[in-house]
Amino acid sequence: MKHILAVLCALAWYSSPVLAQKKPAPKAKPAPAKTAAISAATLAAGKTVYVQNCLTCHQADGGGVDGLNPPLTKTSYVLGDKTRLVKVVLNGLQGEDIEGEPYNNVMPGFEALTDQQIADVLTYVRNSFGNKASAVKAPEVKVIRTTSKK
Repeated sequence: MKHILAVLCALAWYSSPVLAQKKPAPKAKPAPAKTAAISAATLAAGKTVYVQNCLTCHQADGGGVDGLNPPLTKTSYVLGDKTRLVKVVLNGLQGEDIEGEPYNNVMPGFEALTDQQIADVLTYVRNSFGNKASAVKAPEVKVIRTTSKK
């Protein structure tokens, strides 16, 4: 009987609330700040402009052509300063190395595109091919266009 009583006491002790308390769950890390959501319509419009004007040189995957046309994947030109990127689309580019690599094709300017088309295509490029960057807005393009005339 003493043996059964000792076993019951041991069970009660091991299952007591003090010992059965669970460790607190680890605190969740805060989610990284997200850029504003970009609409599917904006991306679709940008893709249309890309296919019509950019795909031939920069390819369907944005990978460009070695030595001729630079890639649009994860480069500082695409992900960096929006003003510089808008100026490249408006005025074209020639004779500049991209990410330390020379590219010999001349990129023509696309000043005939509307501010909205430029904003859409650059937003598309900045959020395709593995890129993640903020959208380019038509009013931003308009300001850059008017302040950087050739």
